[in-house]
Amino acid sequence: MCKKLIETTKAFGVKHVLKYVNSSPEENIPKILNWLEKHNKGRTMAHQVQMIRESFENKDGNCHKLAMSLWTDLDDSVRLKLFENFVVNVNMIGGAKEQKFSAENDCNVPWAILMDPTSACNLHCTGCWASEYGNKLNLTLDELNDIIRQGKAMGTYFYIFSGGEPTVRRDDIFRLCEMNPECAFLAFTNATLIDEAFADEMLRVKNFVPAISVEGFEEATDSRRGKGTYAKVIRAMEILKRKKLLFGISLCYTSRNTEVIGSDEFIDTMIEYGAKFAWFFTYIPVGIDAATELIATAQQRRFMYDKIRAWRKTKAIFSMDFWNDGEFVGGCIAGGRKYLHINANGDIEPCAFIHYSDSNIREQTLLEAYKRPLFMAYRRNQPFNKNMLRPCPLLDNAGKLAEMVDSSGGHSTDLKDPEDVHELCGKCFQAAACWKPVADALWAESEHVKSEAAKRGEAV
Repeated sequence: MCKKLIETTKAFGVKHVLKYVNSSPEENIPKILNWLEKHNKGRTMAHQVQMIRESFENKDGNCHKLAMSLWTDLDDSVRLKLFENFVVNVNMIGGAKEQKFSAENDCNVPWAILMDPTSACNLHCTGCWASEYGNKLNLTLDELNDIIRQGKAMGTYFYIFSGGEPTVRRDDIFRLCEMNPECAFLAFTNATLIDEAFADEMLRVKNFVPAISVEGFEEATDSRRGKGTYAKVIRAMEILKRKKLLFGISLCYTSRNTEVIGSDEFIDTMIEYGAKFAWFFTYIPVGIDAATELIATAQQRRFMYDKIRAWRKTKAIFSMDFWNDGEFVGGCIAGGRKYLHINANGDIEPCAFIHYSDSNIREQTLLEAYKRPLFMAYRRNQPFNKNMLRPCPLLDNAGKLAEMVDSSGGHSTDLKDPEDVHELCGKCFQAAACWKPVADALWAESEHVKSEAAKRGEAV
């Protein structure tokens, strides 16, 4: 009862704080940052708040422009709900709960849970592992909601849908948003099913955000996702922007599209269409028939490292690279350290790219899965490298994933064509070897290393 009262009081306070900010965003956003620092007793957001403050103070900078656009471009009620859920529930209230459960149980408790409502998809993209599962696997509405119920009890208030194409289950997704109004929901989607009615549902529930998958301009997108896909993506963006809804983009850079995705022309186009965030992934050859030639070269990965850091200083979009930004999150975030993945068969996997498991949500609770050998192997071994630019146990640290799967008794979750973990790791050996010298040179010169050395009074 006491905990519920505290959470209700905080939520009530947030509404009044945001109402105050609405009266003069430019003047009052620094004050809301002060409020966040004051009330973030667990210090779960200290670094983020400090970075935002420093960037926002530059009135001509991209962070300032991005922040102000959240007031000019978004529906007021949507902005309020997203702020309340993501800033307060996900990070402040949830962060404290996660830390508590993690300490009490000596296991990882995730900040976010990625789950697949279905393996079905209306597209068949080159290099995508989802098609390997077929279209007959589904988690029921009750199963999905029970995952959320268990997660909330341990502090996880952020839920991400993938697939398959999650919007195939649009009715159930919006029902989950209704049933859990205190949570933030996001979906990786090809956007081809987003229409006026879909956007109206987003306006109604207010706590759902799409991350639209795009491969570049029309030629690059249609070559991987099918003719006409890019036009449907742009139509979806136009609808979302017109209705003042938040959305972002999800980009997988490969050996074929890195230079397009990494161009200023492309990112400027996405900003113009209304995207407020961009999540970057590098291609991982998951699946027996995966196209290994799509793995980005070390030079292309370095190219994206430089481009995204440059964009943070020049482009009004929040960007994150889930491999090259390892230094900001302490290396690999999988295995429940920050997130995990539950596929449409109920298998609880360390990562969306790691299709091995020793638990199933239909047989174990989330907490039981967190304590089982595979997730504990992640916990004991993270970070997998002192160089945080080499965070991944599959792509960056040869054989590390196989070692953990073998020691934990994990099994392949691909029901059609199970892939031996040693063969999967073998496909990444060359990429890891080529990236190592590049990453080591970057790490030696990184501001993170220089800062840590300065604290110790050492020369770099």
